Amino acid sequence: MQQPLAYRMRPRNLAEVVGQEHLVGPGKIIRRMVEAKMLSSMILYGPPGTGKTSIASAIAGSTHYAFRMLNAATDTKKDLQIVAEEAKMSGTVILLLDEVHRLDKTKQDFLLPHLESGRIVMIGATTENPYITINPAIRSRTQIFEVKPLTEENIQQAIQQALTDKERGLGNEEVTLDEDALLHLSRATNGDLRSALNGLELAVRSTPKDENGVIHLTLAIIEECVQKKALTHDKDGDAHYDVISAFQKSIRGSDVDAALHYLARLVEAGDLPIICRRLMVIGYEDIGLANPQAAARTVQAVQAAEKLGLPEARIPLADAVVDLCLSPKSNSAYQALDAAIADIRAGKAGEVPDHLRDSHYQGAKNLNRGIGYQYPHNFEHAWVDQQYLPTKLKNAHYYEPKATGKYEQALGQQYFRIKEWKKAAKDSAKKK
Repeated sequence: MQQPLAYRMRPRNLAEVVGQEHLVGPGKIIRRMVEAKMLSSMILYGPPGTGKTSIASAIAGSTHYAFRMLNAATDTKKDLQIVAEEAKMSGTVILLLDEVHRLDKTKQDFLLPHLESGRIVMIGATTENPYITINPAIRSRTQIFEVKPLTEENIQQAIQQALTDKERGLGNEEVTLDEDALLHLSRATNGDLRSALNGLELAVRSTPKDENGVIHLTLAIIEECVQKKALTHDKDGDAHYDVISAFQKSIRGSDVDAALHYLARLVEAGDLPIICRRLMVIGYEDIGLANPQAAARTVQAVQAAEKLGLPEARIPLADAVVDLCLSPKSNSAYQALDAAIADIRAGKAGEVPDHLRDSHYQGAKNLNRGIGYQYPHNFEHAWVDQQYLPTKLKNAHYYEPKATGKYEQALGQQYFRIKEWKKAAKDSAKKK
């Protein structure tokens, strides 16, 4: 039985790993561990198809240690015992333990002493957040690394490698892959390299050769093999970004019908991660303080959509789009932050006033740290006039309240009320 292309193309050493430069690139932590021969157990977590198993097999290939793969959910304690016996004989075994978050107490208790001794170097793989789902006893004996989704460029690189590799890939076939087909294959799989390679192999194996013996893969063939339609058949793929841009601008412009149209195009293209990310950005960038509850509801809708998956995910997504479209709009908070960031980048930082500095250490008083700080809760309205900004920026002004929503109107009223209190305090100080 022939193994799938994604399995055959697994990297044999760290140099063959696609993406994850923050972990396996020159001078990065996992590469340094391998080069120094100082391997320790680790947990790799991230979305499916992003290279967790690939990194584990590459580590084994780079170190020439025995490599074994087990699944914490389906394999038994006896399977772990076999690996432990092998480790006793060979010295060290690298164990890729998939779905490590499903490791039960019996298997965990058996595994712990072997991790302690270093006989078994466990590389746990999970799509779940290990800080939440993995037992502290395992966490304390491992290093935790996040594996990031692969970029389009990463996936295109891996596709080209698979098409040219004669030993493990498809290099013995004469294949031409149209540019727009390559672009769609790298995008439609949303950073999942396994899906991209499996789609590629299906396309190659199921497409008949032409009269010249060439397998010609078009966009239509790739669409069928990955079961996702391209947004449009443009050569450069700009329309992909055009639709996303039009989606946000339609919501910002409160045009429900246009926003639902562009949502429909994104849904048909199967771009769930892009839709979810964009909606959360819109909730906080364009609606913001005018209707904070709409932003919170958007986060809930996104969470529901991610759990449901398409096609049902379209239901909470539609609710969120209508909600955001018809909400009042405000970008005042992030615009204020951008103005503050601009000052920082221009070198206008200044020193933190002494009375605001940390005073919870010995000798702080001698340095005048925290002296003269007035605790606002001890004053009427929980407000007291004192300087908070560095002296260099003490008159800086960033936030401009908008009156497009009741919530921000209330914030604006309080903002101007505090300004009046400040003015009154200054006038009083001048009279004295």
